[in-house]
Amino acid sequence: MYKGINIFGEPLKTCSMDPKTGFFRDGCCNTDEQDFGLHTVCAVMTEEFLAFSKERGNDLSTPRPQWNFPGLKEGDRWCLCAGRWLEAWQAGKAPLVDLEATHEETLRVVPIDILIKCAVQKTK
Repeated sequence: MYKGINIFGEPLKTCSMDPKTGFFRDGCCNTDEQDFGLHTVCAVMTEEFLAFSKERGNDLSTPRPQWNFPGLKEGDRWCLCAGRWLEAWQAGKAPLVDLEATHEETLRVVPIDILIKCAVQKTK
């Protein structure tokens, strides 16, 4: 599987294997032209964000066994759509971001300075 580049121009780190995330369910926030949602932001789920997403019509907390989706809980890492993450940030409800596991394509939607302010870890 293709390994993408993160927002720092380095090899993309794994976001989560449990639950297995990513548009390709490869554990990474990889993307291609088929990923219309741009699932490229590796975010650490919070109750506040999960409630926000559910209010916006994307229930990420309810398990969907038919799609092999366990449902997310606080602390889980998940590849979010860049647009939804930005929407949550604008509403003051964005989860923290693992910058090294966030794909460079995210920068088409979210400015790097905003991502850095919301980093899980300290930047270089």
